[in-house]
This record gives sequence, C-alpha cells and structure tokens, in this order.
Amino acid sequence: MKIILATHFGMCFGVRDAIAEAERLAADGSLTTLGELVHNPVVRERLSQLGVREGNLDQVANVSAPQVMITAHGASDAKRQAWRDAGYAVADGTCPLVRRAHEQLCRLFRSGYFPVVIGQRGHVEVRGLVGDFPTAVVFESEADIAQLPESEKRFGVISQTTQPLAQVHALVAAMRKARPAAEVKFCDTVCQPTKNRQNALQQLLATCDTIVVVGGRHSNNTRQLVAAAHARNRRTIHIERPEEMRAEWLQGAATVGLTAGTSTLKETVAAVHARLLEIAR
Repeated sequence: MKIILATHFGMCFGVRDAIAEAERLAADGSLTTLGELVHNPVVRERLSQLGVREGNLDQVANVSAPQVMITAHGASDAKRQAWRDAGYAVADGTCPLVRRAHEQLCRLFRSGYFPVVIGQRGHVEVRGLVGDFPTAVVFESEADIAQLPESEKRFGVISQTTQPLAQVHALVAAMRKARPAAEVKFCDTVCQPTKNRQNALQQLLATCDTIVVVGGRHSNNTRQLVAAAHARNRRTIHIERPEEMRAEWLQGAATVGLTAGTSTLKETVAAVHARLLEIAR
C-alpha cells in the first residue's frame, strides 16, 4: 500500500496565530474564548489543559474571567462592542482572511450594494459576517435565489472563506442568470489556504483510490474535503485522531492519499501518517 501526503494540508497561519495568542494570554491569566477557538477537539483539549475556558459569544457578560477572546472565525463589530461595553478586555483571534471578508462586505454595503454571503447558514463565521447587516441574504444553494429582494438592482456578493470555489462560482452564475437586469458584483473571499488544500486534494484524487482526511467533524473546510472525495467516488475516511484509524478500513487499498483541514495540528497529521505506514507494513 502506497501512501501519498497532500502538497498542502493542515493548519493555516490564521489558526496557528489564534492558538499562539490564546496560549500567551492563558499564561498571563484566565481566558475565555467566545466559542470554539478553532473547530478541532485536539486543539480544544490542549487549550483546556492550559486553563482556557469556552463561553458563548451571544451571552454577553455571562463570563467570570475579565478577558475574553473572539475565535478565529470572527464576529460582528456589534458583538465585539457589546463585550467591551460590558467591561471585558476583548482579544481578537479572528483570522486575517476572515477579517478581509468582513471588510469586503462592508465596502460593498457602503457602495450601495445589497449584501449577499455564500456559505453555510448558521456557521459561526457566516453569523459574524452578516451580524452587522440584518438584511443580508445567506446563499447555500440556488433555491436561496428566491430570497433576493425584487426591488434591489445591485447585489454585492462575498463568500465564507472555506467554501469550495467552484461551488461559489456556480452560485454567482446562477444568481446572474436569475436576475439578468441586476448588477451582481462578486468579491472572491475564499481564502488561499482553503484553495491550496482543495487543489492538493484534486491532485490526490487523480492517483489515489482511498483518501484519509484528518480534522474536526465540525470543521467546515474539513467537511468540504471529505465531500469532494466522496463526489469522486473514492473510499473516504474522516478521522480526528490517529487512534481512530483502523487497519480493516484499508483492506484492498493500493494508494492512500492523506490530507487535513486547516485547523488540524501538524503533529496530529504526522501521527496519522505514522499509523498509516504501520498499517502498510
């Protein structure tokens, strides 16, 4: 059995920096993250061992620690200000590329465009993106085109940073087809690390009969990697930890591709790789 590691995989710089900042703040005193700092149980357990607690972004002032931290997925400006007004020191772990998506949506809105976000409705990043724009429409599928106000003639569109780029382009095209008289201005906010990992997966799919994806089960970008492998009819195994990997799942596999989502620790991927090599012997 041959094992091929993706050319791009695992933790991105935004997640890495958010974790490093949380660890630094935890060393100086108590810290509560306003939600899961990143969607990865291994990371959450490590932070918990350092004394970091998890709170709820929507439950303002319901935290005993004086310092709170916005997660890597970001939050609306209104939520940040609400926590500051409640007397908390607010650290910001928002990924810079998520922050860029916020800025792009704000620019579009200020320029007179009706705000549209392509992404997973209810996801913490998407809630943060639309939180300052109550009229914004969230697109998950072409069926959501019906939500576009008929009176609007200019639509400004961005995307959740971890969406598959091809799907985003397809939805933008569908929107333009459905509303040919309207201007649809699209700003590509799918982050480069996500694009790199999606492209690297496509390279694996060209040669591998089995794909192992390592990452949190609540991680959108990890689930997108899993979905892309399933769509190509590959045997697809999604695990969070190396100890989950079972040899019988790989019976008959000739070439196994290994990749990981952007919130997965490098050491976790290395441990899974070692486990696969052990099974292959």
